[in-house]
Amino acid sequence: MTPHVAQKVKGSAIRRPHHAPCGLCVSQRKRKLVEEAFGWGKTIAGLAKVKVRGLPRVRFKFTFAMAAYNLIRMPRLLAAA
Repeated sequence: MTPHVAQKVKGSAIRRPHHAPCGLCVSQRKRKLVEEAFGWGKTIAGLAKVKVRGLPRVRFKFTFAMAAYNLIRMPRLLAAA
C-alpha cells in the first residue's frame, strides 16, 4: 500500500483529484462507500452504543448489521446491473 500524497503540478500548488483520474480519486470514492456502511450501522442498526456484552456477541451484532445493510443495498445494486 502506498500513501496518496499531493504532488506539485506545473502552474498549480497541488494536484486536485477532480481534474484528472488518479489513485486518490478512486480511494476517496471507495472510502465514501465504506463510510456509508458504518454510518448506517451507527444510526439505524444501533452500533453506536452496543447493548450486548462480550466480544463474540458484539462481533455477531456487527456481522448481522452489515448483512442487513447488504440486503438493503441489494435492490439498488440489482437495478443498476
